[in-house]
Amino acid sequence: MPQVPDEVLAFFRSIDDASSAVSDVLDGLGVVGAVPASELNPTMPGRRVVGRALTVRHVVRDAELPSAEVMRRRVQEGDVRLADIEAHNQADRGDVLVVAGAPGISSMGRISAAIGFRQGELGAVVDGAVRDVASLRQLGYPVWSRGSSPMTGKYRLETMAVNQAVVISGITVHPGDLVVADDAGVVFVPRALAAQVAELVSSLEQAEAKRIARIDAGESVLDLAKVPRAR
Repeated sequence: MPQVPDEVLAFFRSIDDASSAVSDVLDGLGVVGAVPASELNPTMPGRRVVGRALTVRHVVRDAELPSAEVMRRRVQEGDVRLADIEAHNQADRGDVLVVAGAPGISSMGRISAAIGFRQGELGAVVDGAVRDVASLRQLGYPVWSRGSSPMTGKYRLETMAVNQAVVISGITVHPGDLVVADDAGVVFVPRALAAQVAELVSSLEQAEAKRIARIDAGESVLDLAKVPRAR
């Protein structure tokens, strides 16, 4: 699939507060791509990932959560495994797993994360729940999710698609799109816009660096607040 160029990824990895800068640029382009950390919360505060989206879509196997009897039958029938293992199989080093899951049901635990980590994934974004959070932290595999739940998705979810478009918090994410995630939240950039966004972020960063220098130099607040007038 088309890829965001490595040099573009390297640029985004070099800047601080990357999600905020990218969100500002997307606002200027009229593109909705940002999800706040209040919706998708990081399991490892202080970590940042920038990579290409590797997508998975799950659905709940029943219209509602299965009864205890149905669950027992499924367990007795055998160890049902989610087909998202194929996503890990397709992973390239530096990918970010992006999962459309379900509320209250785990789409990922320590086994899945361990496989993804071994395959070179940087972390995951899960519109749903994850479990084994302590093990994920110990592994060093950061995840941004709606929360945690011990309830396995193994018998409750079905994998419908791997490396097809998914919807995360109302935002359509395609395989290969740019993913920027940090303490502020997650931002998705369509891969066709990644180079343009990088150029605009670079200009924004230069402008803000000049303002920071003025602040450090002791310039008055009133002068700092002045907006240049068009001539």
